[in-house]
Amino acid sequence: MASTTAAVPFWRAAGMTYITYSNICASLVRGCLKDPHRSEAAAREKVHFAISKWANGKPEKPSIRSDLLEQ
Repeated sequence: MASTTAAVPFWRAAGMTYITYSNICASLVRGCLKDPHRSEAAAREKVHFAISKWANGKPEKPSIRSDLLEQ
């Protein structure tokens, strides 16, 4: 007999995306590391990306963005 309700991942049932869940897990793992591994992992934590707006079928000059707020 087939089940009428499909198994839902707990992160989805908690109302979050997989990326959010993954970021929380990664943050917890980085927090458990001992130095110097913790500082090395923290340096790799930042993500930078470029955003280019398009006008007349050509990209304009890209702007560099970061996913983290600078403190």
